[in-house]
Amino acid sequence: MGPRQLVVLGDSGVLGWGDRDGGGWCQRLRMDWMQLPSAPVIYPLGVRGDGIERIAARWRHEWSCRGELRRQHPDGLLLSVGLNDTARIGRSDGRPQLEPDAFAFGISQLLAEMRSVTNVFVLGLTPVDEHVMPFAECLWYSNKAIAATEAALAEQCREANVPFYALHAEIQAQTDWLQWIEPDGIHLNTNGHSWIYNTLQHWPPLLNWAGLSPLNTPTPING
Repeated sequence: MGPRQLVVLGDSGVLGWGDRDGGGWCQRLRMDWMQLPSAPVIYPLGVRGDGIERIAARWRHEWSCRGELRRQHPDGLLLSVGLNDTARIGRSDGRPQLEPDAFAFGISQLLAEMRSVTNVFVLGLTPVDEHVMPFAECLWYSNKAIAATEAALAEQCREANVPFYALHAEIQAQTDWLQWIEPDGIHLNTNGHSWIYNTLQHWPPLLNWAGLSPLNTPTPING
């Protein structure tokens, strides 16, 4: 039997956009686990701009073709998605990319599908710098909408009995969190990605599944 595989699905956060030093929190975790003989292999599968609908359309193919051995499928999937679904189009009170009820229904269906075939873990959403909106001259992100979407995500994870790590409020609790965001207002920079990476090194549900022990050192605020 080969090593376990962890498929990480999501948007530009998973891709590592903004972290010019370490390639993003997922890449940092992949490189860290690569040095541990018994750690799972990580497949970072982030696509810029993806929301829940695009993830739902591609996840099964992405997951099923990375078993490495015949008739084997990855037994871990880490999901990080939802931020792009919160944006309003055209103006600050424009229509959302996805209505909140539709997001809740979509994530409920998605978690049920994923959980029926593999172990699932879910990350919450990162905050934005509202002062530089709109993004790309047409998308308005707000922390109020992000908080509401993360709450819906957390509720669906509770109902599905899926481990969930909330990020939005915890990041904003850090005194210098606005300095962790790129000038575009939505992507994390090196410090932001480093913080998430260090946080995941202490998350018991993921580490227990991976057969690893949490680090005994405190989680650094900056990378």
